Amino acid sequence: MDERAVREMVSETAMMMALAGMAEAFGHVSARFGDGFAITSTVPFLSAGPDDVIIVPDTANPPSGGGGAPLETPLHAAIYLARSDVGAICRGHSPAVVLWGVGTNDIPLLHGLGALAGERVPVHPDVDLISTLDQGSAVAESLGRDHSVVLRANGCLAVGESLLEALTRLYFLEERARVALEAPTERGEIEWGGRLRHTAAELPRAMAWVEATFDTDGFI
Repeated sequence: MDERAVREMVSETAMMMALAGMAEAFGHVSARFGDGFAITSTVPFLSAGPDDVIIVPDTANPPSGGGGAPLETPLHAAIYLARSDVGAICRGHSPAVVLWGVGTNDIPLLHGLGALAGERVPVHPDVDLISTLDQGSAVAESLGRDHSVVLRANGCLAVGESLLEALTRLYFLEERARVALEAPTERGEIEWGGRLRHTAAELPRAMAWVEATFDTDGFI
């Protein structure tokens, strides 16, 4: 994929993310590109285009803010360095996840489609902005082999092989947090072993729904 195509896909995903309510003034979207990655700048998602996407040529040497790059660019770099399977990252501040993130407990799995965010959703305990590779490496350690992580008092992120997968997992992370916040406190234990075998098959259908629902064609 050439640079222009990557820029267009990153900026379009950012617009979809904003339309889905996953980000307001703060958030970023990135995708692997060459030896580095492409990442959204600090321009608001709904007014940003391909030319506002920043190319980071070397994942091991990311900028830490400045020149329009998000302060947390090293966060994306650290996850790419730690996870060769990750091709894209969506970092947002969706409402229910923000509420859940005032604490440190994992977001429990209480409904089947919540597993699209991962079998486990941990909370990274550091409330600081992740502006260095060392801090980013700590987030990557909290994420482990999972698909999403909550950053305490500071939103969340989801990863995927593609931009659409990362966005879809972020969307269902918000739903998982909302269910956890609104579900009755008195509930029986759930055994998920058999149900989770269907999650991989549900992911493409969920991705197609997200793509169709938040389609940016004709958006002005």
